[in-house]
Amino acid sequence: MRISVSSDMDEPVARSLVAELNRRGHEVVPHGALSPGGDPQWAACSEAAAREVAAGTADQAIVCCWTGTGASIAANKVPGVRAALCTDAYTADGARRWNDANVLALSLRLTSEPLLKEILDAWFAGSASEDAEDRANVERVGRLDADRSTD
Repeated sequence: MRISVSSDMDEPVARSLVAELNRRGHEVVPHGALSPGGDPQWAACSEAAAREVAAGTADQAIVCCWTGTGASIAANKVPGVRAALCTDAYTADGARRWNDANVLALSLRLTSEPLLKEILDAWFAGSASEDAEDRANVERVGRLDADRSTD
């Protein structure tokens, strides 16, 4: 899987994330502080990673900043992106299942290496629910993107 990864800081958790994704056999496309010469501002690098998902040049993205909040906000401004800030494996599983999230947002401050692996396990094991109510909610979010583009 091709995964776009961004971080506004070159922190141990961000480096562990890239190493873990590579270990799992994913192709990593780095942005921000993880890419020499990249713009390390959280809004810019999160947007860049999210745009790759929206364009279909990346299957998913993982965006990181100190709290994860700014990265998730920036990513969610890109139409077609459903970014979820996940601080545990249960939330990551639910984000994939009920929200069909395609961008994972992580906190560099709160995410330890063991927790990172648990979150990634849940994220990659999860898949979108086929339940009609869940699909209707995801489709409604998609219509919000469409409404925003006509403003």
